[in-house]
Amino acid sequence: MATSERRKGDRVTFERGYAAHMMGIDGTWRRECTMEDISETGAKLTVEGSVEGLHLKEFFLLLSSTGLAYRRCELSWVNGDQIGVNFLKTGGKLKKARRPQDADA
Repeated sequence: MATSERRKGDRVTFERGYAAHMMGIDGTWRRECTMEDISETGAKLTVEGSVEGLHLKEFFLLLSSTGLAYRRCELSWVNGDQIGVNFLKTGGKLKKARRPQDADA
């Protein structure tokens, strides 16, 4: 391998790719993509169509058709129609849903 491996976690490669979607944080754009591989910290995607003009600083990678499985991402690298993304942490712990009775406290 000519390039040094920068990945922190183990990588899972999909033989035929995994169909997914990229979507802007504000929902103004959406692109089909194929996830080629994934690790704990990021993924390699093949993007349908051009990524030119898309706000890729931060976006969502939608992993299910309902949008319930997703990761918040930032662009790491671009090579033709393939991009590398880093998954952004959501601040460690998930926020607990506030219960109505807690609002009075």
